[in-house]
Amino acid sequence: MAQLPTDGSIAVRIEYFAVLREHVGRAQEELRTTATTVGELYGELDRRYAFPALGRVKVAVNDEFRDWSSPVRDGDFVVFIPPVAGG
Repeated sequence: MAQLPTDGSIAVRIEYFAVLREHVGRAQEELRTTATTVGELYGELDRRYAFPALGRVKVAVNDEFRDWSSPVRDGDFVVFIPPVAGG
């Protein structure tokens, strides 16, 4: 039987769109985090990847748009969607 982590971390799957995908160099990743909200998770990823200033990034958890104070739980699928410029 697999051992559960004892550090309080959870496993999440992240998907990046547009400029975030280009900046990170991948469309998605799975990671362990101790973040408790999507805002904390984004902050953790920003510290790791030094995201460019983007303005209002939207976030969805398990295919539903959420606000930045929404909880993130083990097994969640989190998508970060930067603003897109149109012409």
